This record gives sequence, structure tokens and C-alpha cells, in this order.
Amino acid sequence: MDFVGIEKLSLVDFDEKISCVLFMQGCNFRCPFCHNRDLALSKIDTFIPFQDVLDYLSSRKNIIDAVVVSGGEPTLMPDLKEKITKIKNMGFLVKIDTNGTNFNVLKDLIDNKLIDYVAMDIKNDFANYPLTAGVSNIDYSNIKKSIEYLINGSIDYEFRTTLVKEFHSEESIKNMSVLLKGAKKLFLQKYIASDSCFNSKLNFVEKKVSQHYIEILKENIDSVELRGY
Repeated sequence: MDFVGIEKLSLVDFDEKISCVLFMQGCNFRCPFCHNRDLALSKIDTFIPFQDVLDYLSSRKNIIDAVVVSGGEPTLMPDLKEKITKIKNMGFLVKIDTNGTNFNVLKDLIDNKLIDYVAMDIKNDFANYPLTAGVSNIDYSNIKKSIEYLINGSIDYEFRTTLVKEFHSEESIKNMSVLLKGAKKLFLQKYIASDSCFNSKLNFVEKKVSQHYIEILKENIDSVELRGY
């Protein structure tokens, strides 16, 4: 399975690292606020041969520090481990963006030291996950195992939540705080409406409210910051 997109140079996807971002298509969620609707629905028919990706990375070894594998949901890629292994063997750091639903895949990558950083999306508290993720058949046990494995492990990570007025409330944020108890880092991201979203009529959470949420979350999480505000 080939990647369908590449951002050849990014300064914002991996903190303090110059990175290249690779996008795969396909996702098991349908988050209404997702900006990558066509990726999630696998509607892109232009693929990048993986050898072309490797050739580009080889030519930028002295410029790029890391490769970010994003999506879609990268853990759905059947040959993800094989591809990441080749990238790691070239000497690059690797970050993966994931929703945490494929715990075994994530654990295998971490245990084999194939990734250096994990950014895991936390959509909401579990009571509001179906609404926020846009699907009802969610394996919460896998999400919980992914959360606990990151919190209790040694790999560097961040949790991140895109705040949407229609989906998040003080009650759900309190529940999220308990769900993520012991976590070291959570980013609250500002929702930005776009025609590429599944639902472009949603509303962002005001900064003042987001700052209130930070105080709630900090009861159980070491660091909580706003992103995009």
C-alpha cells in the first residue's frame, strides 16, 4: 500500500525537528471536524511509489531529521511496519499520528523501537466518543490500552484533542481528565472550519472556555496547552 501525499518539509509536525510528512488514506473513524475527508474515505487515486519516497529522503539526509507518518489512520496500512523499518534504517526519527484503536500494531512498533514519538488523538470522554468520532462501533478497550501503554511506557508522546463546541462540555472534559490521569502532555487544538471537513458547520470552543478546560485537565495531567489559539 502506497502513500497518497507528502509534505516534503515541515517545521510544525514534530517539535524541534525538521520533518517530512507522509499521508496514507483510509480511516476507521469519520470525525465530523476532520479536515482530511477524502483521505479518510480513500477517495484519492494518485499514489506515490514508496521507492520515490525513499529516494527523496535519501537526498535530504542532511536536512531532514524526522519522518511523520499520518493519515487517515496509519495503523491500518498493512505494510506499515515494513515501510517504517526502511525509514528507520536510513537514520531518521519517526513519529506516528494515530487514534489508538489498533493497540497491537502500536505496541509492536514501540516494542521494536521503530518509532520515536506518538501523537494520539483523544476524541472525547467515552460517553461522547461515537458522536465525536462519527462511528458507533468503537473498541474502547484498545483505546484505553493504548493510553495506558503510552502513559506507563518510555516512548515520548503527546495526547491531543480538537475542541468542538457541539461535542465538548465541562462534564466531558472532567471525564477526559480522569481517563488521561497520569499523562504528561495534552494539547487542546482549535477547530477551524473548512469545506474539506465532513461537517463544515461546526463551531470552535472560545479561548476563555478552553482555558477553563485546561484548569480542569491539569488536576490529572502534567502539561496541558492550547494549540492554534
